[in-house]
Amino acid sequence: MTPIEILSGLVLGFAFGFVLENAGFGSPYKLTAQFRLADWSVFKVMFTAIVLTSVGLMLSEWFGLISLEGLFVPPALLGAAAIGGILIGSGFAVGGYCPGTSVVGLMSGRLDASVFLAGLIVGTLVFAGAYEQIESLTTLGEVTIGDTLPAALGVSSLWVNIAMVIAAVAVFIGGSALERRFGGPVTAIEAVAGDSRPVKSSA
Repeated sequence: MTPIEILSGLVLGFAFGFVLENAGFGSPYKLTAQFRLADWSVFKVMFTAIVLTSVGLMLSEWFGLISLEGLFVPPALLGAAAIGGILIGSGFAVGGYCPGTSVVGLMSGRLDASVFLAGLIVGTLVFAGAYEQIESLTTLGEVTIGDTLPAALGVSSLWVNIAMVIAAVAVFIGGSALERRFGGPVTAIEAVAGDSRPVKSSA
């Protein structure tokens, strides 16, 4: 790795963390509000990033800018992904952090983030120590018909992207409606200040 690559990584990492914190995404109050259906900001941001990346890759291939054949696509392991999703989702809901936001929270001086990050490190060490015993779980449910949605479904990437854009619009509309119903969303100022408002009853 060259010095320029290291420097660019540090600069982009700092900028990402700065934006993340100032948007309130480094606060457990905003993140746990997603699981209470009161704040869909995290889901909206992540879904938007996924859709833009997918559409961008498709357009880049159409215009001959990249070749998707040269991109590495990891095998689709649905069983392993489901187990991992349940574990990280549970930790996310209880602790209010994911691995990335816990580092941002720690750098912002949040004590609970340091505890979460310590638990993450301990969990990593436990996983590494028990890897031989649970290795079979890490390759559970491999999809053999294709590692991408177009390949697995046997359709064009255009149709997959159209469906994803429609789903994203539905998420934005539905998520916004749920935010109004449950008293959200949590603003960036409230999140950074650690202000947790009670959730309105759905009744």
